[in-house]
Amino acid sequence: MSLQGPWAVLSAPGLLFAALGLAALSMPFMTLSANRIVAGDGVLAWRVADPSATLPGLAAIVAGLMLGLPSGRTRLHLAGAVLGLGGVLWVLMQGASALLDGAGDYARVSPSVGFWFLLVVLMLLMADALAAMTPRPLLRAAFLAAALVATAAILSSGALSDLSVMQEYAGRRDAFRSEFLRHLGLAFGSLAAATIIGFPLGILCHRRSRLRNATLPVLSFLQTIPSLAMFGLMIPILGWVGTTVPGAQAIGIAGIGFAPAFVALLLYSLLPVVGNTAAGLASAPAAAIEAARGMGMTPRQRLMRVELPLGLPIVLTGLRIVLVQNIGLAVIAGLIGGGGFGTFVFQGLNQTATDLILLGALPTVVLALVAAIVMDILVELARPTQTVTQ
Repeated sequence: MSLQGPWAVLSAPGLLFAALGLAALSMPFMTLSANRIVAGDGVLAWRVADPSATLPGLAAIVAGLMLGLPSGRTRLHLAGAVLGLGGVLWVLMQGASALLDGAGDYARVSPSVGFWFLLVVLMLLMADALAAMTPRPLLRAAFLAAALVATAAILSSGALSDLSVMQEYAGRRDAFRSEFLRHLGLAFGSLAAATIIGFPLGILCHRRSRLRNATLPVLSFLQTIPSLAMFGLMIPILGWVGTTVPGAQAIGIAGIGFAPAFVALLLYSLLPVVGNTAAGLASAPAAAIEAARGMGMTPRQRLMRVELPLGLPIVLTGLRIVLVQNIGLAVIAGLIGGGGFGTFVFQGLNQTATDLILLGALPTVVLALVAAIVMDILVELARPTQTVTQ
């Protein structure tokens, strides 16, 4: 969308982001509470600390939003987003220590709605700038790596250690590492198992229409089962297997725990893998298939040299769907003892501790976002019609 008349020099998305960002500054930026459970009192951004401490950050936020206004200046928009995010971080750091000063031993300080709103607005400004710049896949990977390194440096520096969510992490450091690995095992393990099962099945569905017509409706039906119901169904089924099959419990198969969560995620993963494999192989142009036949290629050679390379982007798109989906669904595994970040989410719900919920929710969101970006890069690199350079 472009503006008309004298407004044409302004970017329509930038104008929207600036309006939303300035509105966010009128919302509570941080919350101060007496302890980790009770609701706190919201504090505006310019009142979280002494004005001399918050002014540089507030100025950076406003300047960053203003840099997003000129039309067609994508690099300026990107710089504005980075500057604005730096300002948000500065105000958060200053406010965390200032609000806790003299507030009591059990007091907790947390980001409030204004912070999250500003964070989303500035991230959208950055995403809009990057989309307009259309960076090459390897350059996008470099941007992602830089963002992850910067985030890790900030978190490890201790600059945000006064925040309640970081105090929750400090008290559960070993458990967080364990649940992180369990979450990865659920998401990536189910993806690997679905690929091992679904890829050959997708090839067979591509070759045999009867098998495709029988298989895809069944897998589609599995997708319609609500996630909580699917996890619940696995409990009695695998509980029976664990008690009746010799050696099943010895390898971890039981009604609760990792196994039922893993099987549920595997069942959800099969439709995207099988369907996209069959669709990707079917997307190969008929002329290319006929040319391969004319060259005397066997069906196996046509599959490996023609159909699979041409259909690889669609196949990878299916894997992307599975990975992002399973990272999110793995949170529910915490309900049945499967571990993962859902453990913190449901503990926080039981204790009405918002920051404990965030300790599980925020890493899940970041993990899903990183996985989606990485898979998008792989999909673009796999496109045979496009020469990708850095």
